[in-house]
Amino acid sequence: MARRALASPWLPGCGGRSMSDGVTPALEELVALRALAGRSRMAGRVRTAWAGTAPSPLRGRGMEYAESREYTAGDDARHVDWRLTARTGRPHTKVFHAERERLTLIVADTAPALYFGTRVRFKSVQAARAGALVAWAAVADGDRVAALRGAPREAPIAPAGGPRGALRVIDALRRWYAQRPEDDAGLADALEHAQRLLRPGARLVVLADAASLDAVPAHRWVGLARHHEVVLILPCDPLELEPPRMRLPFATPAGRVELPLDAAAVRQRWLEAFAAPLRHALQELPTRGVRAIALSTDEPTERCLAPLRGAVAQVA
Repeated sequence: MARRALASPWLPGCGGRSMSDGVTPALEELVALRALAGRSRMAGRVRTAWAGTAPSPLRGRGMEYAESREYTAGDDARHVDWRLTARTGRPHTKVFHAERERLTLIVADTAPALYFGTRVRFKSVQAARAGALVAWAAVADGDRVAALRGAPREAPIAPAGGPRGALRVIDALRRWYAQRPEDDAGLADALEHAQRLLRPGARLVVLADAASLDAVPAHRWVGLARHHEVVLILPCDPLELEPPRMRLPFATPAGRVELPLDAAAVRQRWLEAFAAPLRHALQELPTRGVRAIALSTDEPTERCLAPLRGAVAQVA
């Protein structure tokens, strides 16, 4: 069953385009989420205070190169500067200092299946809102933020800190999720690009449709999670997870058609196409070091912040 067939559902009580407020993300709305991110962050801090020690002010596990000097007894042999050693004829070692400003990179999937929704808002709008909340939460934690999507000719949004960094990322998310880009190269391409850009200790937040995960090899997730904090947010729609037992009408370019979801075989094919990939991702990716959460279009968007604090949510 092709996911693109769900481009324009016509459901009882839905009224077709009556959901227009949730079809495209509004910049003002994404900017206003800063206050919500701040409240969620403070609530998380209160809960964490009872759970254990406070986080370190040093960001991530990364080490930043400072200089090279002559090797002395006791220096770590793994940090030998081989180029300078060969050039001078004397052994030199690299000196590093702890990286104090972590990078949070948001990778946006722009697959066609995201530009769809039946409850409250489109999945693309929920993705934009989640990305905006992540950006605001990241800069509140002192991170620099950046963003990219799978696009052959569009450069990533460069890392920056503070409100300026968050606003640049939010504006990009608004553009990407306002309408489906024609040059989408896929999530696998975007993650390959991300892996080349990231340094150890960074945080990677992926906004993706569950169907897009099929194209991503397992070793990609393992490699990313080995050196970075990886969070996956999966926007989904209630219709995908629990369709009504009825003949469901859809508007298509060829006219109105009905899908007999009251038939067991058709319903099973539907669930295999939509619900199964989501459940599989939530079960398998945590075993590869990825914190994953399903975020329905009718749920509060701030649920997406839970995995940033270590929580993992499952689909019921």
